[in-house]
Amino acid sequence: APHSAEIRAMAEQEIGHKAEFDAMIARRGVRPTALQPVWSVAGYALGAATALLGPEAAMACTAAVEEEIERHYTRQLGELEKDGDDPELAGTIAKFRDDERAHRDAALAAGAERAPAYPLLNAAIRLGCRAAIRLSERI
Repeated sequence: APHSAEIRAMAEQEIGHKAEFDAMIARRGVRPTALQPVWSVAGYALGAATALLGPEAAMACTAAVEEEIERHYTRQLGELEKDGDDPELAGTIAKFRDDERAHRDAALAAGAERAPAYPLLNAAIRLGCRAAIRLSERI
């Protein structure tokens, strides 16, 4: 598939993000979210579903998820920059947000919007992401 190398590169970058956050969590002695196993299952389900729906749906899925992650990071950055007391975390989030933005743009360029029922798929996935982010913030 023409997009598989692109998706693999994105996935490798996401694994790098997770490793960096995990190291930060360990270093700071912060409790990671109790929802971590849920994220793994959700990510797998999303991947399997989009694989069945075809490459454009996979790209639509990627674009929608990245859109929400980018929004979340931007909100977090706003808070961090207002407080100004954690430049390390702010720098990491800014770098990751730029990566997510690039992933979203790559997914759109690869035909995300050509997916069947794109607006519906996009809205549903973004809604699910927003709910998941809100849930993780409460735990």
